[in-house]
Amino acid sequence: MSTAGARTTSTSPTPRQVWIRTRGLLLALLVLVAAGIALAATRSGDQHGRLDPRSADRFGSRAVAELLKERGVSVGVVTTLDAATSAAGPDTTLLVANPNLLTPSQQHVLRATTTGTGGRTVLLAAGPTSVGALAPGVRARSSAPVSTRTPQCLLAAARQAGSAETGGFRYTSDGMDAQACYPADGLPSLLVTGQSASGDTVLLGSADLLYNSRLDKAGNASLALQLLGSRPHLVWYLPSLSDPSAANSGGGQDSSTDGASEKDESSFIALIPSGWLWGTLQLALAAALAAVWRARRLGPVVAERLPVAIRASESTEGRARLQRKANARDRAADSLRHATRTRIAPLVGVSPRDAHSPTSLLPALSARRVPEATRLHPLLFGSAPADDAALVLLADQLDILEREVRTS
Repeated sequence: MSTAGARTTSTSPTPRQVWIRTRGLLLALLVLVAAGIALAATRSGDQHGRLDPRSADRFGSRAVAELLKERGVSVGVVTTLDAATSAAGPDTTLLVANPNLLTPSQQHVLRATTTGTGGRTVLLAAGPTSVGALAPGVRARSSAPVSTRTPQCLLAAARQAGSAETGGFRYTSDGMDAQACYPADGLPSLLVTGQSASGDTVLLGSADLLYNSRLDKAGNASLALQLLGSRPHLVWYLPSLSDPSAANSGGGQDSSTDGASEKDESSFIALIPSGWLWGTLQLALAAALAAVWRARRLGPVVAERLPVAIRASESTEGRARLQRKANARDRAADSLRHATRTRIAPLVGVSPRDAHSPTSLLPALSARRVPEATRLHPLLFGSAPADDAALVLLADQLDILEREVRTS
């Protein structure tokens, strides 16, 4: 019994059929793996140490840190808000590498701590989610591409550096003491607010000029050294997701940013690592390939011999039960009429090719003087019956018609 159950039947797929069905999926998986390996190989070192003064990668900032040390500026790296606020003072420049990663409560604490200390706060690429809390009275506008631009302002550091690669976020200020430099499409990409004696805030729309790969372009190095080297100490704050202060959301305070209702959503999106975004893109590509593979057109119908002999009456009864269960009276009526036309056409001299044409079959039946020939068209080519009783009546009438043709 077990041997008979293990034997394959005519409906079991052959190894070739299994290969044909699965080769599309295997090819999609192979392409996905190859794409993942290629992306990992090309981007493995690009994002490592971004804006980290200890990193020598192309997106690191070790070059500017070394130049500052040569000029006598001490450079320290912190990753927590407590360490950053503790280091704030009149002789310190506090650089916030990515202020958009800070929670609203962290932003308010940082602003309250640095206000009035006499030091300088440098915000790199501060967007609408952070600029309102860290620089009240300033609004961030849409970003512009980074390119070489001229200062067009009276700021000494900008005039001495000359042209530099700036861009990114652009800013507008409500205060009269703000100095706007390096305009992009009419709005400055570098903004300095406050007085140097009581402390000032520098907003740089893009941090590209601090990258190792860009520091030697145009006046990038000069502008970076003057913005970051105005005090003897530089504290480089790299916000970290593991910072305990990030758990205290404290989002009840209001800020002056536009679209405050979108702050939490934008901050959440900013917290998603880029690797997850690339992974989501790969999964979407894999899903699209799988959908295309499964939605391919079916091949032609292949006639297959049944494994056992089935009587014609059983097949007819089975099909009739299926049509009755589906209330397919239209298909049942079409089958009955088709079969009747096929059988009576040779009896009246009509070829099988024209058996289902009213213009050929009906005149031939009328010529044989079949009784009640005027109602042959609705009987042989009419519409579907309205109910089961009408379908049974149609079957009886077709039987009567066939007998009359045979006896006429």
